Amino acid sequence: MKDDFELEDGSGNVFRDLGDPEADLKQAKAIVAARLIAVLDNRGLTVRKAGQETGFAAADFSRIRNADLGRFTLDRLMRMLAALDHDTCVTIRLVSRAAAAF
Repeated sequence: MKDDFELEDGSGNVFRDLGDPEADLKQAKAIVAARLIAVLDNRGLTVRKAGQETGFAAADFSRIRNADLGRFTLDRLMRMLAALDHDTCVTIRLVSRAAAAF
């Protein structure tokens, strides 16, 4: 049985591909949240222990683990990451969409 479908390459940002007007912000927040989860996992930290170490609420770490990022600003996520992993370096690259097309 042959299924006909069209395969399309994504942009690398699923939020943009779905037409979200805040695609870049949501992508950045998701990347920082993923790194936060990786740090928690690598250090074997519970959300409660992470809260005790950083002063942020354990419920915040729980929300991040559940990908519930709506309450978080990008800078808050970055501060949480810095509080857990002092060796983290975040680099932001700004590129014009028109320039990126070339």
